[in-house]
Amino acid sequence: MADVHNTATRSYNMSQIKGKNTKPEILVRKFLFANGFRYKLHDKKLPGKPDIVLPKYKTVIFVNGCFWHGHKNCKYFVVPKTRKKWWLDKIHSNQKNDKKNIRLLLKEGWRIITLWECDLKKAQIDSTLSKLCKEI
Repeated sequence: MADVHNTATRSYNMSQIKGKNTKPEILVRKFLFANGFRYKLHDKKLPGKPDIVLPKYKTVIFVNGCFWHGHKNCKYFVVPKTRKKWWLDKIHSNQKNDKKNIRLLLKEGWRIITLWECDLKKAQIDSTLSKLCKEI
């Protein structure tokens, strides 16, 4: 199936997708700060450059996009109709890197919390953030 956009439009659309400072990530950061937690962002010294690092609690938080990390059984993870193989390879590569980074962080003694984009939508955000506080 052909792409519904021309190459220039598709390129522009893809260039607008952020890897850092996404809306879900900022939501979590504001919540943590308001509740007295202090953190570092995207620490390059740690495997996978976790989105949020809480050194005092030896805890890292990954805020994963459901599409980019292939969230199973999630309505926000839909494989595109065009370039299916390329997208699946990309998503599987992300999942493989996630597993590798988690393994390395655990080996270094870090606790890992993974939050999914869908858990930060209006219907679930309060319960998700409440659980997050208890988990930390």
